[in-house]
Amino acid sequence: MVDPKHYTYRVIWSAEDGAFVGLCAEFPSLSHLDDTQSKALEGITRLIEDVVADMQAQGETPPIPISEREYSGRFQVRITPELHRRLAIRAAEANLSLNRIVSDQLAKP
Repeated sequence: MVDPKHYTYRVIWSAEDGAFVGLCAEFPSLSHLDDTQSKALEGITRLIEDVVADMQAQGETPPIPISEREYSGRFQVRITPELHRRLAIRAAEANLSLNRIVSDQLAKP
């Protein structure tokens, strides 16, 4: 049984809509607009609770919350040979592994 409170929520401001938008990463097609951040968060949370309840009632399996998924710490990225060469040179010059160079770059805000 999935607990909707475990999903990944956030609120952003939409200048286009002139409102705060509540979002849920596990349900990217759903959103809730409201005039305050707290109302937008409450709205998206209620919407997701309703959607999950409907899915379960229909025998569908809701997505597993990101916070409860297991990650290996590995993923593959395809880059151009030229970029691969530049990164390899940077790693060699810094006396670091290519993995460390790329990981450090990805970790930057």
